[in-house]
Amino acid sequence: MSNFSKLDAVLSSLPDDIEKSGVSATSLLQQKAIDVRNNRVNWQSYKQSQMISNEDFNFITMFDNTTLEKRAQILQTHGHQCAKTFVSLMGHIAKDQTVQYILTMIDDMLQEDKTRVEIFGDYARKQHESVWTPFLSMLSRSDGFIVNQTSRIIAKMACWNKGTMEGADLQFYLTWLKEQLRLPNNEYLQTVARCLQMMLRIDEYRFAFVNVDGISTLISVLAGKVNFQIQYQLIFCLWVLTFNPTLAEKMNSYNVIPILSDILSEAVKEKVTRVTVATFRNLLEKPEDKDIIQDNAIAMVSCKVLRHLSLMENHKSDDQDVLEDVEFLNEKLLAEVQNLSSFDEYSSEVKSGRLEWSPVHKSEKFWRENAARLNEKNYELLKILFKLMESTKDPLILSVAAHDFGEYVRHYPRGKHVIEQLGGKQLIMQLLTHDDPNVRYEALLAVQKLMVHNWEYLGKQLQTNVGIGLGVEG
Repeated sequence: MSNFSKLDAVLSSLPDDIEKSGVSATSLLQQKAIDVRNNRVNWQSYKQSQMISNEDFNFITMFDNTTLEKRAQILQTHGHQCAKTFVSLMGHIAKDQTVQYILTMIDDMLQEDKTRVEIFGDYARKQHESVWTPFLSMLSRSDGFIVNQTSRIIAKMACWNKGTMEGADLQFYLTWLKEQLRLPNNEYLQTVARCLQMMLRIDEYRFAFVNVDGISTLISVLAGKVNFQIQYQLIFCLWVLTFNPTLAEKMNSYNVIPILSDILSEAVKEKVTRVTVATFRNLLEKPEDKDIIQDNAIAMVSCKVLRHLSLMENHKSDDQDVLEDVEFLNEKLLAEVQNLSSFDEYSSEVKSGRLEWSPVHKSEKFWRENAARLNEKNYELLKILFKLMESTKDPLILSVAAHDFGEYVRHYPRGKHVIEQLGGKQLIMQLLTHDDPNVRYEALLAVQKLMVHNWEYLGKQLQTNVGIGLGVEG
């Protein structure tokens, strides 16, 4: 439980609904909700056309035309009818404008008092129905305001209810959120992110989100061009995830550190900086596996995090937490630099996926001493290089990867056999026809090395044979 003490302290200082914070006015959903509230519904017309029952009409008109105090009294005595009416209206009214109004009424009601989520829970239990079904079904509608206002309600119910959301319902909702993050030009992205900020406060939901490939989605969005508010919200999600030691250990397998390092180098808003360095600190503190902590530290060093921290020290923050995190990171990373080997640097670069012509690639001494180490952990680094060659279109990465394969084969006697077994030979051959001349050149050299079992041995044999041919033998 101690792993979550700092998290609990921070979260307890935040509003229950993160969208209630000072930036709420910037949310498109909140802006549109103001207009929705002003477009009052003519409930009488629904009653006359028999689209709603007398019972529902009587409740909704009473509830919609009263003060906050009287509304609270109504809910004290008519909670069951409240849930029944809202569920009925959601299921029977098709007009978008009216559904928007209904959902905004529900959201306002919950915002006034978070214990009111139990009204829907109690009603569902008495009806032997799922509390989630009426709301999850609304997520399939086409109106952006409707689905995102519904999502906001679901997040509150999932976080404020006595019981947690589970099973297929939880998976469906988190998958929906993940897909909304990936939706091109989603104008409600801020609200989607805030729903996740709420959900990921709860440990069970963290694991469920990871299981629907949530981390890679967060990273994918952050790797694109998003504004500072979205950066802050999504890094906040990563930060919350890293308080769980198991999830903190998995984090950099998704290339979190290079992406966050890029953001840190360009961040102009202190809240983005603050949550980024806090996430880095967790990646060095929370994992229980010391090797993973070391790998994370090496990755941070390779991604020039120390340079960013130095710049931050020159621009002193007023935030004590930021100062402490920067001091902690500096101490840990500087200690790691003292022990950093050239192979550590190489390994970190390969794992980051950001290959460049750093000195180790062209160092004869490096390959002579370390070529065999590419076989470690079941050829982990070789497999990453293969994956990069399959997935990237960057000529620089392809050139460096092809060069490294050639050097591996040249310096490791069984290198050719390993490359062929892993299916790398075909990948390198394909690069011979690449559009970029540098890629073609490095691929050609690699293929030449592949075709020879022992490059240096052949060279010596060639010299001997040339000598014999010229008649210089003993």
